[in-house]
Amino acid sequence: MEGINAKLTQAIMACLFAALISVGAYAAFPIPGTPVPIVLQNMFIMLAGFILGPWWGLVSVIFYLILGSVGLPVFSGGTGGLAKFAGPTGGYLIGYIPAVIVFGLISKLGKGKWIFNLLAGITGMIIVYAVGIAWLKSVLEIGWGKAIATGLIPFLLGDIVKIILASVLTPPILKAMSHIDQQTNG
Repeated sequence: MEGINAKLTQAIMACLFAALISVGAYAAFPIPGTPVPIVLQNMFIMLAGFILGPWWGLVSVIFYLILGSVGLPVFSGGTGGLAKFAGPTGGYLIGYIPAVIVFGLISKLGKGKWIFNLLAGITGMIIVYAVGIAWLKSVLEIGWGKAIATGLIPFLLGDIVKIILASVLTPPILKAMSHIDQQTNG
């Protein structure tokens, strides 16, 4: 029975993170000159990987992407639909899939310590940017310089802050979660 409870808890947490990712997408701030807004969803995707691990974190991201693909307004700026995947920001959405696995694997390897989370955040965001910028370049038919100038440079400082914040918040969240688990099972 305990295995079922653990899986149910993980499934509920994956749904919770899909909801947090959706809320993070609503906090979209447009930047003049680029079709890519500043969002908080990538911080919640990092936290999903750090806290849930690579596979349950992946479940939360896949669930989020399915919700958006069927038209629910969970993507940046309250949009949804399959067309978002074909647009300029589609590569970033797709890049979240391998990134959350990397976030979770490296964080798990480091037992949730903030320094490993920092490394995981940097590595995962490199993946998001690699896929996102390549997609942006292709969809808008622009050169690499323009794609980097509009799809990377304006976001670096904010993403560094989000990586640090997620890295530092994870250990106390994991500690609180283990304390709650001990209280309910002990």
